[in-house]
Amino acid sequence: MKTRGVFIAGTDTGIGKTFAACSLLQALRAAGLRATGMKPVASGCGETPEGLRSEDAMALIAASDPKPERYPDCNPFAFREPVSPHIAAAEMEAEVTLPPIQDAYDTLGMMHGNLIVVEGVGGWLSPLSDMLRANAIPLTLQLPVILVVGLKLGCINHAQLTARAIRADGCELLGWIGNRIDPDMRHPKENLVMLNRSLAAPCLGVLPHGVTPVSAAASLRDAADALRDMA
Repeated sequence: MKTRGVFIAGTDTGIGKTFAACSLLQALRAAGLRATGMKPVASGCGETPEGLRSEDAMALIAASDPKPERYPDCNPFAFREPVSPHIAAAEMEAEVTLPPIQDAYDTLGMMHGNLIVVEGVGGWLSPLSDMLRANAIPLTLQLPVILVVGLKLGCINHAQLTARAIRADGCELLGWIGNRIDPDMRHPKENLVMLNRSLAAPCLGVLPHGVTPVSAAASLRDAADALRDMA
């Protein structure tokens, strides 16, 4: 049986992919599903006695049930510098490649048939190496995509461009999640209406500002239902 999973893409870096992914994991667990988070590539990782660790990956692990047995199964590529992954990897004389990501995903998929929430890095075309872009991950793993839209000035343009690129690459846009990263954004309701009209994909929830993923999980019941029903 093919492992069920979903790729969490973003309109940009810093728009709340990790918050959305953790909230989705909590929503899936609340719906009675087993769900595990994965962060294939992370830069800006901190030194620990066990090696480099990503705060984003650790947050995904904390929200997972079951949890990965080994940290590298969640985050196979961890880099020190808080810069674009292709630069961070080069500074460590490393290179992001797809086979370790596929192997880690397959390992997580063998954990009792759980659903895997795979968080991307940066935007849809963020460089992972000279040859790879972030879109190579969902294409390789054959995952449908949920797009996280950071609700701020300019988000409609960014969301439309990203949605167009997702479809042009042959990926299924399962839906989108709004994230209120700017609590002072003017006319948020009107922007949500335009996003609904423009993206031709269902809104799977809108995450409030300043809450925990556990509290935000209730906002993603539609997303959990969509993944429950996914073939």
